[in-house]
Amino acid sequence: MVKFLLLDLDDTILDFKKAEHIAVRQAIAQAGVEPTEEVCKRYSQINQMHWQMLERGEISREEVLINRFGVLFEELGHPVQAECVARNYEHLLGQEHYYLPDAEKTVKQELFGKYRMFLASNGTASVQDSRLKGADLYPYFEKVFISEEIGYNKPSREYFDTCFAQIPDFAPEACLMVGDSLTSDILGGINAGIKTCWVNPAHNPAPEHIRPDYEIERLADLPALLESI
Repeated sequence: MVKFLLLDLDDTILDFKKAEHIAVRQAIAQAGVEPTEEVCKRYSQINQMHWQMLERGEISREEVLINRFGVLFEELGHPVQAECVARNYEHLLGQEHYYLPDAEKTVKQELFGKYRMFLASNGTASVQDSRLKGADLYPYFEKVFISEEIGYNKPSREYFDTCFAQIPDFAPEACLMVGDSLTSDILGGINAGIKTCWVNPAHNPAPEHIRPDYEIERLADLPALLESI
């Protein structure tokens, strides 16, 4: 029986892709470049590459936040202060919070009060704080674990151990990690020795080395799953 829920935020509860797209376009435009679909697509590729390097421990969080813009504008041949663009982007992103379909109802009406809920995010602390406040999510979680504040990133075992140590009466056998990222949420849960549930709206196949215990299409499917296990 599941008692503890560790929920990812971005693309699990909130539509990060939509928020990111809006903030990226605005930041790129304000830096003096037309935010075409091609430019925004290239940013997404560079950004994903940098976050994957962070998950593998190859670069720091600060390098992710700044270098993704530095690489993009260098490729475009448009000299900018990447630090300034990064700060502006984070400010813009913090203002954007859009729930995924039925996710708000799921968290606030169907899960809250039935399970001990904790938020587990690799996002930037100031950005996530602003978005969590805007979405009125803080009251529904016992504690929010942001990697920048924890000092470790998902999927490291240290991240999860630090979280577990702050949860009174925690029982790993009664915990479920729920998230959309195989390499962050699911691999992290596996590394930590807890059950995992992959939010997989695209129905992508999981690789042999990262196998979630459960799989759902969207967060709204979670209550029914929890009742069955």
